[in-house]
Amino acid sequence: MYKLIFLLFFSVSLCSCQDFGDLNIVASLPAALEEISGIEKNPKSDLIWAVSDSNNSATLYGFNPRTQNIEEAINLHGIENKDWEDMALDTEGNLYIGDFGNNNNKRKHLAIYKVPSVSEETEQRTVYTTTFEYEDQTQFPPKKKHRNFDVESFIHLNNHFYLFTRNRSSHFDGTVKVYKIPATPGHHTAKVVTDYKICDDKSNCQITGATIDFKTGTVVLLSHSKIWLLTAYNTDDFFSGNIEEIELGHSSQKESICFKDANTLYIADEQNGILGGNVYEFQLNK
Repeated sequence: MYKLIFLLFFSVSLCSCQDFGDLNIVASLPAALEEISGIEKNPKSDLIWAVSDSNNSATLYGFNPRTQNIEEAINLHGIENKDWEDMALDTEGNLYIGDFGNNNNKRKHLAIYKVPSVSEETEQRTVYTTTFEYEDQTQFPPKKKHRNFDVESFIHLNNHFYLFTRNRSSHFDGTVKVYKIPATPGHHTAKVVTDYKICDDKSNCQITGATIDFKTGTVVLLSHSKIWLLTAYNTDDFFSGNIEEIELGHSSQKESICFKDANTLYIADEQNGILGGNVYEFQLNK
């Protein structure tokens, strides 16, 4: 009992003395989501839908930040969690899971899973699969200086998926490639739409998450310590318009981001020792 009280006191003390910069901590994540890798929020629900990355079960979790409890756990039968790295939402409320983690740039089997109607109760849930390959990758893995085929972030827009690379090259220069894939089941080739040198500090400039506000078209990219707001772009050339870089004032293994509402972002980080494993809010208009 005394040990439990001490641990609770230590956890509260640790949280209270940490500096979260411009982030407001709203919830601590349960053990099932300590390796959280993607989140999305349907505007019709208070739940944050979340997944964990490789070596975890093929389960979609509905987490309530107010109660800090998992209120839904949907086991997705017939698929596996090879390396789930992000989630996306479409305008109809369907969820998508990106199984495209590719740290060493040697994976040949990449997939995105569509999970429809998560708000409806059902014993058997049909999952639709899109598989793909990159049009410009011919070596598995390529030379270390050319390793820019890992993806940890994507969005759904106009019946297409847009994937943003996490640059793993040894000669890191901050180049993010954007790939486009039809958001339909079957096998497709991911086409390069554009690329952009976002910043050249490898520790803070690798893209680990993405989200979009369908009402405004604002695309947000995430790294361990920053976000980028992409607005007023031309069609799907997301780097052709305004690019606003924002320091969060806090660095951790952040890999998940979504809109709570038009002015508020949810951001989540993986647990790393006694640090991380939280959901934060970030206000866009202060």
